[in-house]
Amino acid sequence: MDNPSPREDLQIIAGRIDQLVVLCARLQEENRSLRTSQETLVAERANLLTKNEQARSRVEAMIARLRSLEQNG
Repeated sequence: MDNPSPREDLQIIAGRIDQLVVLCARLQEENRSLRTSQETLVAERANLLTKNEQARSRVEAMIARLRSLEQNG
């Protein structure tokens, strides 16, 4: 088997570095996108929890009114 020359070794290494640079850029973009999605989901979850708590309060108030009507009726 022929051993690659130092020039060929450098070309192979340079090619691998180029591939790693491309991969790194892609992963950075993917990471940015995932962080943005996570922020959106966290905000959406907080909004849903607030709405859930409001709905729970309204239901509890309705139950209390119904019980009051039951006792007065």
